[in-house]
Amino acid sequence: MRAVFQFMIQSMTGFLGTVSTWLVCFFAFGQTLLLSSLFAVAGGTVVYLTSKQILNYRFGIVNGLTRREYKYIDNNLKDAKQKISRLQKALFRVRSLQHAKQNLEIARTAQKIYTNAKKEPKRFYQAEGFFYNHLDSLVELAEKYAYLSSQPAKTREMEKSLKDTRQTVGMLGETIKKDLHIMLDDDIDTLHFELDVAKQSIGRTNKK
Repeated sequence: MRAVFQFMIQSMTGFLGTVSTWLVCFFAFGQTLLLSSLFAVAGGTVVYLTSKQILNYRFGIVNGLTRREYKYIDNNLKDAKQKISRLQKALFRVRSLQHAKQNLEIARTAQKIYTNAKKEPKRFYQAEGFFYNHLDSLVELAEKYAYLSSQPAKTREMEKSLKDTRQTVGMLGETIKKDLHIMLDDDIDTLHFELDVAKQSIGRTNKK
């Protein structure tokens, strides 16, 4: 939702920058139609990119991050998005009803971790194991498994490798679930606290 809202603001400011630049060049400086249009496109692009930087900076400040921290996290999330896309493609290439549910859970869990970190960048630090290690391993193994499982003729050794790889993918699936739980620990603690407060409030009300 934030990405859509930010894109709308950037597009609007870019459009206004383009129009303003064209009007100034054409009427104030007497430039030709072609030159005014070229300057307008350049001006609109500059305004668009500048507004993006400003919005990202403000978003980082709101989330208690420095500009450098936000840029670092944002770059890592861009890489993670590409890896998750590769992971999903590899998982869904495997035409096996036996593993369909597990593959879906792995894909959903990975996407949920990414979405949480994208929405609240500080959460990135709570799932560093996922972004730095577990996601890379999952992508590599899932792609190899999808490739080998698609081969028409399989040797006994290949079948064993497939079985071992499948087991490891399953183990990593459980590992990233733990990554998600760690990311949500603070929310769970807050929920428990709010529930206790609510129960105490109800208890005092009932005693009156």
